[in-house]
Amino acid sequence: MKIKVVSSHPQQAESLAELVRQSDPGLDVVSTSGTLGELPLVVNGSRPGLLVVDGVDLAGLEVIERLALSHPDVDTIIISDDASAAFLLQAMRAGVREVLPAPINAQAVQAAVRRIARKRAAPAQARLGQVLAFVASKGGSGATFLATSLASCLAARGDLQVAVIDLNLQFGDAALFLSDTRPASNVAEVARNMARLDADLLRSAMLPVRDNLMVLPSPDDLAHAFEVKAAHVGAIIKQARAGFDFVVIDVGRSMDALTLQALDQADRIFPVVQLTLPYIRDAKRLRDLFRSLDYPASKIHWLVNRHEKGGEITIEALEATLGAGVFKAIPNHYDAVAAAVNQGIPIDQLARHSPVTKALQDIARQLAPPPAAAAHKERWLGLFGGR
Repeated sequence: MKIKVVSSHPQQAESLAELVRQSDPGLDVVSTSGTLGELPLVVNGSRPGLLVVDGVDLAGLEVIERLALSHPDVDTIIISDDASAAFLLQAMRAGVREVLPAPINAQAVQAAVRRIARKRAAPAQARLGQVLAFVASKGGSGATFLATSLASCLAARGDLQVAVIDLNLQFGDAALFLSDTRPASNVAEVARNMARLDADLLRSAMLPVRDNLMVLPSPDDLAHAFEVKAAHVGAIIKQARAGFDFVVIDVGRSMDALTLQALDQADRIFPVVQLTLPYIRDAKRLRDLFRSLDYPASKIHWLVNRHEKGGEITIEALEATLGAGVFKAIPNHYDAVAAAVNQGIPIDQLARHSPVTKALQDIARQLAPPPAAAAHKERWLGLFGGR
C-alpha cells in the first residue's frame, strides 16, 4: 500500500513517515511538506491509498472532506491537537478514518496504520460475532470488571477482534477498566449520527485499547444518556456484531427497553452474583425476569464473583435456589483486582498468575477454543511446566 505523510514542517513530515514505515516494512511510505490546501495536488500526483496528515484544524477538515468526495478510495488519518467532541464529529462527517491526538504517539500512529492496511489488504468477509451481555444482579457485583477483563482475555489470543460496549449509560465506567486515555466519543455521540452509522463511524467513535480490542464508552454527561433509544442500541449492536468476533456488553443493572434490546440480541447472558443473601435475592428476581422473557436456560450463564471456599453460603445452595447450575466461580483475589481497577490495566496484563486471571482465561477458552495446533502446544507446555 502506498502511503503519503503530509505536514507543514519538513522535519516533522519525515519523522512521522519513519514511524509509519516501522509499522510494516512492506509499506511504500513517502513524506511531503506543504499546506493543507495543497492536499489535492498530493493525491492527484501519486494517488496514495492512505494519507496521514499532521496539524489538521477545522478549516483543514473542509479540504479533507472535498478530497474524500473526489477520491473515495483514499483513506485518511489525521493528527490534531483539537480533541473536542465537535471536532471529532466533523472529522467523521469529513470521511476521516482515524483521529489521533497531538503530540504524536508512535504506538497510536502505527496501530492506526496497521488497522487500515489490514482492512485494505483483506477481502471483505461477512462476520457474525458473538454478543455477550453482562448483568449485575446487584450494584457492586463486579459485572463491569468481569466484562472488561474477559474482553481483554479474548483479545489476548491475538486473532480475535473484540469490542466492549458500555450500556450502563448513566454511571458506566467500562473504559476506565481498560485504559487511562480519555475517550473522544461515546454511545450517545453514535446515536446522534445514527443515519450515518457504518463500520467506519462505529470504529472511529471507539477508544482503541489494543489493535484488536476497542471500547465504546457511555456518555460523560448524564443528560446525554436519555438521548439513546432502544432502536439506537439495536443498530449499534448489529453493526458491532458485523465487525467484531466478540461484542461484550456491560448492560448495568436497570432493566428497561434499552437493556432488554441488548439482552434479546445477546447470544449469552452472564448474570453476576455474590454469595450473600441480598445478591441471591436479586438473582432470583433476575431469573424470574429471564423466564418471563422466554430466554432458554442455555442462554443464561451464572457467574459467582469473589468466591471463597468454605463460605457460609455454598455454590450448591445458590444452584438449588436458582434451579440452575453455576457456569463459573471467580475466586476472590482483592489485591490484584483492586490494583487492576485503580491502574486501568486489565488484570490479565497486570497480574498474569492471579487466580482471577486464570478463571477468566478458562472462560475465554470455552467461548473461543484455540486452534487445534495451539491447543496441542498448550497441553505439551502444561506437561513440562511451561504454563
